[in-house]
Amino acid sequence: MNFKSIIKKYYNKVASRTYKFATLKVIYPLVYNFYKRKPIDEKKVLLIEVRSLSLTDSYAVLDRELKARGDLNISYQFLGETILNIIGCFKRGLACVKELATARATFITDACQITSCVNLRKETRLIQIWHACGAFKKFGFSTALLKFGDSEKRMLKYPYYKNISYITVSSPEVVWAYEEAMNSSTFESKVVPVGVSRTDLFFEDDFVNNAKERVYKAFPKARDKKVILYAPTFRGRVRNARTGMVDIERFHQDLGDEYVLIIKHHPYVKNPPLIDERFDDFAADLSKTCDIEDLLCAADICISDYSSLVFEYSLFERPLIFFAYDIESYNDWRGFYYDYAELTPGPVFTTDEEIIEFIKNIDERFDKQRVIDFKEKFMSACDGNSTRRIIELAFKK
Repeated sequence: MNFKSIIKKYYNKVASRTYKFATLKVIYPLVYNFYKRKPIDEKKVLLIEVRSLSLTDSYAVLDRELKARGDLNISYQFLGETILNIIGCFKRGLACVKELATARATFITDACQITSCVNLRKETRLIQIWHACGAFKKFGFSTALLKFGDSEKRMLKYPYYKNISYITVSSPEVVWAYEEAMNSSTFESKVVPVGVSRTDLFFEDDFVNNAKERVYKAFPKARDKKVILYAPTFRGRVRNARTGMVDIERFHQDLGDEYVLIIKHHPYVKNPPLIDERFDDFAADLSKTCDIEDLLCAADICISDYSSLVFEYSLFERPLIFFAYDIESYNDWRGFYYDYAELTPGPVFTTDEEIIEFIKNIDERFDKQRVIDFKEKFMSACDGNSTRRIIELAFKK
């Protein structure tokens, strides 16, 4: 690294720290305090997307049910963190704290420093509905001593989980993990196992049937074959996220007569591996074409690694396969809340050959009861009525 690079890196680091202090410690709190002089709007609901510039699937059911009430003033704030430049993020941050100041109920689905940097008025109910089910890989304060995480000191100085009234989770089993990850005792929030809003869709027959049709439209070859969904999580940090991949050529050779392969990479992965055009009739990357909810509905088998989507997929009681070829390095990097081998409700493999052999003999080797037990342990609060209970929490006196 040359001298200019060192200077540039140092300058960027100082600028970033200055910006964070100025916005989170000074500007945003001042703007919030100015606008909170106005009375609370009892009908105002705020939905905040931290990273996205549009409403994500985590809000699909909640937004629909809030609109169905017909008497609410619903505001949407898209912060665009990791997408917009510093000026764009600042402008959206200002707009968000202004709206937050008079909201009766506010919902977030991710770690959020803007809702955490103000002295939230007592009349406002802040609900963290999170974007995932269960408790798989560690996050938040649980990663303070791991390579993936930040230091506890910095997480307390610029918190992500402060002011939360309720944290809604998928079952009583995982309450302890979210209490640890979001430091609920320090921030005086309550973790409640009332279910995860996004899972309500899987209990609606019309949605499931229409979801399959959307997948078939995107990849017509899937209509007459069984569907293998490969959905790995990302590796590394958000800004340079990497992904895993199965051996498409081997899968095509050994399974192509009966199956098709659909791939769904994590949204953080910007440059996923390309599929050779030789396999266009067998494999398709639908990462940007289909929502994960649609793909879960259409999949006959799901292959993942460390992604929390396996909790949602367990609701269908279908085969799950875990491709953990880098388990040791990933565990050192991120860590898990439970012993990986004991948690997973399906076989754990490290090679493509093992996966292919299992699928060839899946009728004899699939242990459905193992998936059912997993579902009952980690998804017991997800029964199709989670959103109703979450809305009741938001507006109860």
